[in-house]
Amino acid sequence: MDETAVAVREVREVGPDTVALTFAAPAEFAAEPGQFVRMLAEFDGEEEGRYYTLSSPTVEGTFEVTVGVDPEGALGPWLADREPGDEVRIEGPYGDDYYEGEESIVLLAGGPGVGPAIGIAERAISEGAEVTLVYRDDEPVHEERLSALSVGGARVVFVTGDLSDAVQSVADRPDAAAFVYGFAGFCEEAVDALDDAGFDTEGAKVESFGPAP
Repeated sequence: MDETAVAVREVREVGPDTVALTFAAPAEFAAEPGQFVRMLAEFDGEEEGRYYTLSSPTVEGTFEVTVGVDPEGALGPWLADREPGDEVRIEGPYGDDYYEGEESIVLLAGGPGVGPAIGIAERAISEGAEVTLVYRDDEPVHEERLSALSVGGARVVFVTGDLSDAVQSVADRPDAAAFVYGFAGFCEEAVDALDDAGFDTEGAKVESFGPAP
């Protein structure tokens, strides 16, 4: 979809320096959990755009992105200050590494990668899939939704250090489709851990957010 303006429905804190923004979805907006959009704004005459992956399970009526707010940044704090009714320009959706109805999935999320991971997990659970989510972060976000996923039948594993043991602990489902979301270093480590545990890494869906800031 070409550039369009979408209206903010809600902005809420979901963790340290992190907000979730809910937008009204245009009628022509079609996206799957795991895809991403580019958000745009102008600062001092210069346009800035950043990519944010959807963190909602569907885009029926509304869609959500999760934004880490760097106080030194421009776009993140600006988005966090939006109010219901404000408009934000977006482009997209983009991306090929999204949920396509797989019946058994394992999601590895590092830091901001929990946004797309949680949206995919909720969608997959709603469709009766087996879901495992391994999430590494020193300061977890979206804890309420993660708890609800656990209650709803997903296996949720929190990690603060090395991934290897955590991935080995869920290797009883090596035929599960693997998804990896996070910064580049995390993605490399996650793919290695999946490979060591016997998962199919050639078919893994991996979205790197680039170098960690």
